[in-house]
Amino acid sequence: MTTSPLLTDLYQLTMAAGYWKCGKAEQEAVFHLFFRKLPFSGGYAIAAGLGDVVKWLQGFRFSTAELDYLTTLPGRDGKPLFEHGFLDYLGTLEWRCDVDAMPEGTVVFPHEPLLRIKGPLIQAQLVETALLNMINFQTLIATKAARVCLAAQGEPVLEFGLRRAQGPDGAVMASRAAFIGGCASTSNVLAGMTHGIPVRGTHAHSWVMSFDTELEAFEAYAEALPNNCVFLVDTYDTLEGVRHAVEVGYRLRDRGHELAGIRLDSGDLAWLSIEARRILDEGGFPNAFIVASNDLDEHLIESLKHQGAKIGVWGVGTQMVTGGSQPALGGVYKLGAIRNAAGDWEPKIKLSEQAIKVNNPGIQQVRRFTLNGEFRGDAIFDEEHGCPAPVEIMHPSDATRSKPIPEGATHEDLLQPVFRAGKLVAELPTLPQIQSRCCDQLTHLHATVKRLQHPHEYTAGVERTLHERKLQLIQKAKS
Repeated sequence: MTTSPLLTDLYQLTMAAGYWKCGKAEQEAVFHLFFRKLPFSGGYAIAAGLGDVVKWLQGFRFSTAELDYLTTLPGRDGKPLFEHGFLDYLGTLEWRCDVDAMPEGTVVFPHEPLLRIKGPLIQAQLVETALLNMINFQTLIATKAARVCLAAQGEPVLEFGLRRAQGPDGAVMASRAAFIGGCASTSNVLAGMTHGIPVRGTHAHSWVMSFDTELEAFEAYAEALPNNCVFLVDTYDTLEGVRHAVEVGYRLRDRGHELAGIRLDSGDLAWLSIEARRILDEGGFPNAFIVASNDLDEHLIESLKHQGAKIGVWGVGTQMVTGGSQPALGGVYKLGAIRNAAGDWEPKIKLSEQAIKVNNPGIQQVRRFTLNGEFRGDAIFDEEHGCPAPVEIMHPSDATRSKPIPEGATHEDLLQPVFRAGKLVAELPTLPQIQSRCCDQLTHLHATVKRLQHPHEYTAGVERTLHERKLQLIQKAKS
């Protein structure tokens, strides 16, 4: 993964040059990173990508080579775009911002800040693009993985989308995010080494095709790797392939090994898996599992489960690592407040013809309320004013709808300190710990929120007093 600060859009640098030129570079500001709409028409999302954000921010500095490159960029008149004084300033920059973030693996909802960046305006601006790149993509994939794993109902899901992923970095990030969302393993060996994710895989159709017969191919594989025998059985005739797997399984057993399973990669997976299970059981291999692949997603898995498919492991590739029907998460990064000349925080708001694009002002925090083990609602509030009690949460797009938090609910504030004045202050969890958090978070959501189709809407929005201040700012901006 690149750590270059040039992983950014040019307009971040042109704005930075403008801040430097007009003396605003060191003015303190607060930005929030959030998304406006849940992906996959679902009921929740899974926060991911913070680990890579931390690594990138720790390496945030401009090298001589990067500054030399910036000297070559021309303006519209053909002259240098950036002044040498500005580039010299960039060469002295050291990361000095505060960062608060939702822990990875947290269930999250629209308009809630996943990250809050507070510090010099120029620094908080320069990191926008890279942070969005990492958080948007990994949150999307972790959410997809969580949906797939819930559809699999506890049966292991193998992520194997490397060859269809969006480039090498995208592939490793996708494997990482898929593991956070609940996948048991990956086919991506580099992701296994980089992140400690269990790796799995056996052979392809080309292995079978390189031999004169399927039986010969299975025997050769069993001879070479007797402790890794999951045979791909659909190169020619699928059920005959299962019978060949059983035949080789006897020889494996005679040598002290066991047939681990078979893989189905085409055809009617429901019917074939039922017939394959019968052949395996009758052959004396009731513990041999059946792996299914073939462009699966959560909807196909749910359908196969309803059809009584005898599949024990699910291999999901393209639809997992690309997001499938949802190519991107529409995360944004907006200014929430800026410190004025008097030293006070001044909330900022952006207006739009589209109500969904009007941002929440202030220095935001998210408070999650729990009652009887179930998440009951999330309230976005301004830390400068606090979260009043009792709490009433306003619907984010319908001011006529609100919901009070019931008495007796406990709460936690979700944005946690990660950096203070540019120094890492958080102990980052391991990837298995993040995956465990994701699993635990999902258990606290009502089942109707986790439905694949037409999920119940979880209560998440701004608390009433922030909503009222937002309306006042809108009226002031329009006057």
